[in-house]
Amino acid sequence: MASENIRKWAIIPEPNSMTVGEGTVLLPYAGRVNESIAIGDGDFLLAHQLVADIRSATGTDWDIATGDMWSGFIRLRIADSWDFDSQDGGTAGAYTLTINTDGITITGCDFEGVRNGVQTLRQLIRQNGAVLPELQIADAPACQIRGYYLDATRGRVPTLAWLKQWADKLCLYKYNQLQLYIEHTFAFDGMSETWRGSSPLTPADTLEFDQYCANLGIELVPSVSTFGHQYVAMRTQELRELGEFPEDADRPFSFIERMRHHTLNVADDRAFAFSAQLVDSYLQLFRSKRFNICADETFDLGKGKSKQEAQRVGVAALYATYVGKLCEHLSKQGREPMFWGDIAIEMPEILETLPNNVTLLNWQYEPEATDEKIQLVAQAGAKQIVCPAVWGWNALLPRIDDAWNNISRIARYGIDCGAEGMLVTDWGDFGHVNDPRMAVPGMIFGAQYAWNPAGDTAENDLLERISRVEYGDCSARFVALLRNASAQAVFTWRELVEYLELDDGTGNCNTDVAQTIPCLADRLVDHLSDCGNAMTVREARNRMMRNMATTIERIPQANRALQQCMVDIAPIAAHMGNPGITAAVRIAMEGQLLLNRVGFALAEAHDVRDAHDAGDWRPSDYRALARELECWCEAYAKEWNATSQPSELHRIQETVWKAADELRRISK
Repeated sequence: MASENIRKWAIIPEPNSMTVGEGTVLLPYAGRVNESIAIGDGDFLLAHQLVADIRSATGTDWDIATGDMWSGFIRLRIADSWDFDSQDGGTAGAYTLTINTDGITITGCDFEGVRNGVQTLRQLIRQNGAVLPELQIADAPACQIRGYYLDATRGRVPTLAWLKQWADKLCLYKYNQLQLYIEHTFAFDGMSETWRGSSPLTPADTLEFDQYCANLGIELVPSVSTFGHQYVAMRTQELRELGEFPEDADRPFSFIERMRHHTLNVADDRAFAFSAQLVDSYLQLFRSKRFNICADETFDLGKGKSKQEAQRVGVAALYATYVGKLCEHLSKQGREPMFWGDIAIEMPEILETLPNNVTLLNWQYEPEATDEKIQLVAQAGAKQIVCPAVWGWNALLPRIDDAWNNISRIARYGIDCGAEGMLVTDWGDFGHVNDPRMAVPGMIFGAQYAWNPAGDTAENDLLERISRVEYGDCSARFVALLRNASAQAVFTWRELVEYLELDDGTGNCNTDVAQTIPCLADRLVDHLSDCGNAMTVREARNRMMRNMATTIERIPQANRALQQCMVDIAPIAAHMGNPGITAAVRIAMEGQLLLNRVGFALAEAHDVRDAHDAGDWRPSDYRALARELECWCEAYAKEWNATSQPSELHRIQETVWKAADELRRISK
């Protein structure tokens, strides 16, 4: 669609086949949507979606009817037969859309096809109002499974209202699956010590949201950690003995340690009873036959309590036996198991043991990822879904370039290797500081490339289309400016957390944290052998900041560029009529300005910068910077509440306050 920008409207995902006529079609001021009962849309949700968008775009109210006795300017129907094939030879989700002077007809091969056609028409109405272009579309998805995976556990638990808004948005861009990542933030019976204080989701929330998603044509798939990522549960009094290292259960909370030390001791029979209880109670709340047991990043497996058993049978066999037992447990109940594939790919012998009904979720997040791991699974004959990422974790601003590179590549690799679909992941490492609204561009990348991976190869063109369709930005610059702003993130939330958590809470260096920072991991053993003592906090922080010296040099220039992005984006945002995203973007940009300044100040405190070259950020300003951080944190907390329950907001606040206190300390 090379002329899309000239037309000033766009469709996402880009249709496989579209012919645009020369004329236009004026919607009646008092029209009707006739939705066939054969579609199976019991509440006529699709017709109501169109009526709501027509009202919003034109101010007019339309009627809804069904049956051949009632006329309709917009007609929704199921095809009697179908001869338009999707790229992989199937027809599920396929539709045609015709707009001409006789009216508008959407024909789907099934309910999902009609739903997809309705979303295309909704996008056109939102951009063109009452005057639509004449056109014909024949369209079908490349991937039958087009899923989104949202972290709802490691800091941020969404409100049910916001989850419904997100499901609405996924529907608009033709997603048909959603999974919520759960570790400890679900109110399982008998586990109150694990979920207390986390604002957990409840069975009632799940039942209501499952029904809501089903009405939208989205399969809500249960997903819960059953092996690794049990950090919170393994720190409780009741469950700590099930972990690999129960002796560490009382260590101070750490964002970084939560990412690494969280594995069940599966050599203990009680571990399977624990996992099975989670699975059995959770699956009863969902209509989906699929179940994701996760089972990823089991870093401590065979290193603690299970070491003896691992030495006897091997780590790979220990892992495969436990996952296989869980999969069999699900299969006996008529469920289709899924799990993350990182461990099986590291130990390919595991692939040979997978039952036929198990789907491996093959995640690769590198912007320059190759197809090696996807080919490996395909050659093993295992079922797989490929999983790229929106690249929002550990940051206030989304890394849009990284998301585009990653998602566009992984989608193509998945199609080439016969994957069953794509699951776009949205993670919240280190407290989920990333506002979920910042993930929208990455989510839409996933929508485009899961549907039509060959349809759009230019990132800038897609950014313009997203600006128009999603944000109503006639200038088509909004997302590009957001991308440019994210490129100015020099000292990020990740670096701040690493710097602060190098102190283990007692004034000593946290070696577990230091081992995750490359410039320190290489020196830990050498330092101990050279000096006979462990590295101090001061020494570790000095080395970390000195390693960033070249990067820190960019901060004054980066902040000037970021401030210019804020100036350029403000008038665009003012005309978009979306105060929620306007506020979220402003808070994220202001926060990154402050993080950059904090990084500059810390570098100076560690003699990485000379005081005479510190520009506007001299030592006398450190206390003022601390106060600015604290004021920003209050504004950030208000925006948090727009999408999320309190959950772990306090951990974000405590991190900011520690940073402010550190600035005051170094100013003395």
